[in-house]
Amino acid sequence: MASHRRPKQPSRTRVTVLTATAAAAVALSSQAAQADPKPVKKDVKAEVDKLYEQAEQATEKYNGAKEDQDKLQKEVEGLQDKVARGQSELNQLRKGLGVVASGQYRSGSIDASVQLFLSGDPDTYLDKAATLEQLSGKQAEQLKVIADKQRRLAQQRAEAAGKIKDLTDTRKALGDKKDEVKGKLAKAQELLNTLTEKERAELKAEDDKRASGGDDRSSRADDRVDLGKETAASGRGAEALAAAKTRIGMPYVWSATGPYSFDCSGLTSWAYKQAGQTISRMSQDQANDGTRISSQSALKPGDLVIFYSDLHHVGLYAGNGQVLHAPKPGASVRYESIGNMPFMFGVRV
Repeated sequence: MASHRRPKQPSRTRVTVLTATAAAAVALSSQAAQADPKPVKKDVKAEVDKLYEQAEQATEKYNGAKEDQDKLQKEVEGLQDKVARGQSELNQLRKGLGVVASGQYRSGSIDASVQLFLSGDPDTYLDKAATLEQLSGKQAEQLKVIADKQRRLAQQRAEAAGKIKDLTDTRKALGDKKDEVKGKLAKAQELLNTLTEKERAELKAEDDKRASGGDDRSSRADDRVDLGKETAASGRGAEALAAAKTRIGMPYVWSATGPYSFDCSGLTSWAYKQAGQTISRMSQDQANDGTRISSQSALKPGDLVIFYSDLHHVGLYAGNGQVLHAPKPGASVRYESIGNMPFMFGVRV
């Protein structure tokens, strides 16, 4: 006869343990699901590209601040030199008038106006015509010269003080932009370090392929890029492009102007300098250094090509839809398809 005994129920202790174990497993599973997954290569690339673009924007602003600093420094030095020379001339004029006054004093006939001048600022006193009537013609002329010199000197000192304040503000802005650039680049490097060596190599290969318009060959070798048979619009444009070609393979370094490393506007300004033409340092200013060319089809080799809505990137048109430029951190001077970046306009210098 079959047994109808009830199955043995698990003890309360065992149930409690099993329940706790299950809860722990669920919690761990939930934590694993919420934990940050390993960064995906394409996401890292997108973020790094964004940081590089932001770094280049900050670099161009840094370049502008540095240019302002250099200009202000020269102006301050020039004004300080003028003040020093002006003070020396004023001292000589005062000395000359003092000799006259000494002679008058010894003869007991020192002029009251001269005496007043030697004891203080003559400006207020000179404004009164009655005073000038008390002076001899020569003394009046000397006092006028001295007073005018004092006024000019005071103006120059005030101007120098203003320029020094501007210089201080510019130096602070320069430091802020430098910190911003370095911060963006450091963040980009941190992201790249989350990838394996193989993934980083793949990213570089993809970047080179994109730069060369989809060709698997390296975009750095100028003998592998078809530039067509277009001719430059001017001799200096041709010379600038020829100079830039000699820099292919040189590294991008922010705020560098050559000859062995460059940022984007550093390369273009260096290239035109080799052609005997001085252009602005910043890409935004280079946008106004010549005649604007609105159509890509009208570009000629050697023309400047301006990219992005804020004009923060520039290269040289090389022909057949190719631009020669210093692209970004981690890359070198190379040819790249003009369609890889948002084209704004060209500039014929």
